[in-house]
Amino acid sequence: MKKEVNLKVKSKFINKFKKGYPLIFKEAILNINDLEKEGQIINLVDEKGKFIAKGYHGRQNKGYGWVLSTKEDEKIDKAFFQKKLITALNKRSSFYNDPDTTAFRVFNGEGDGIGGLTIEYFDGYYVINWYSKGIYKFRDEVINSLKNLVELKGIYQKKRFDTDGKYVEQDDFILGERGEFPLVVKENGVNFAVYLNDGAMVGVFLDQRDVRRTIRDKYAKGRTVLNTFSYTGAFSVFAAVGGAKKTTSVDLANRSLSKTIEQFSINNIDYEAQEIIVEDVFDYFKYAVRKELKFEMVILDPPSFAKSKNYKFSAEKDYTSLLKDAIAITESKGVIVASTNCSSFNMDKFKMFINDAFKDTGVKYKVLEEFSLPSDFRTIKEFEEGNYLKVVFIEKLN
Repeated sequence: MKKEVNLKVKSKFINKFKKGYPLIFKEAILNINDLEKEGQIINLVDEKGKFIAKGYHGRQNKGYGWVLSTKEDEKIDKAFFQKKLITALNKRSSFYNDPDTTAFRVFNGEGDGIGGLTIEYFDGYYVINWYSKGIYKFRDEVINSLKNLVELKGIYQKKRFDTDGKYVEQDDFILGERGEFPLVVKENGVNFAVYLNDGAMVGVFLDQRDVRRTIRDKYAKGRTVLNTFSYTGAFSVFAAVGGAKKTTSVDLANRSLSKTIEQFSINNIDYEAQEIIVEDVFDYFKYAVRKELKFEMVILDPPSFAKSKNYKFSAEKDYTSLLKDAIAITESKGVIVASTNCSSFNMDKFKMFINDAFKDTGVKYKVLEEFSLPSDFRTIKEFEEGNYLKVVFIEKLN
């Protein structure tokens, strides 16, 4: 039985929680210092002690925990987690029934009713991501519920929280049979090599599924494609499958070279006919300008924050500048795919960055289409920050 604590919500924030806002944050609470160990059950109450909602204590980014229920008598036990998982699994039935896609998100945090927890599926294997010590206290309830509900080959986990001041990007095999890696999964008929046993990042970001398919099906054919911050080259592979004339993948990480070669190879694409460059993207932009290189499609998918030897990048502060660099090396009538996973601004503000970049460069543009998270990355309207992905396809008109 986990110890419970009553947290008093400031009057001006009561309606916010009553309307379904799930993140318990310091500014809303009068007695935040009453919190003890992570994992304890939190009862949110008003200043007179009247119940509002219940959740758990788990430190994640700026949050102190997550609301789990608005029912005062609801127990946060194995039955609670099992019920949430059943609902989530049922909502992904179309993915389970699609032989062309064997990797997707099964449970998406607060979007499925439990903030701080995500679960992903990779061709029979499940990966559980724990984002705080608090949610990790419910490890047995989650694992046993999942094990009872699905047929599985095995379960891995990733602990994505602070331990003794050190950020732990650790993975563990939990149960079932160990995978043989690389594990080859499919996304819309294209192969990906993933490694569930090799750190926090398995080799592909599943939230870009719809964007990759759109690049392949509508935009890549006959175009020269530059993929910046390319990681393992997933966008490049989809562009090549879609008939791109040539792809160029640029990433600072040394391992991006071998990982991108691997992704091309498992799709029977000649990687030597593509260009894979290990270099700081910002230096590459300067090189491309000097050499008067132009591309017919440029893909920008930077991390929210990045730091290299010579550059610091923050999406909120620097995306406009990054986009201007991309505009300079994009052909007239070319397409820029501008993407960000930064949760601190919304799509409207992102489109302002885009407008500012084109205005500053004196170039006209047209928005072709927009994307946010795919359907397996469920979100709730009460927590806009959870719908973090913003992708805009832009045509450079002159």
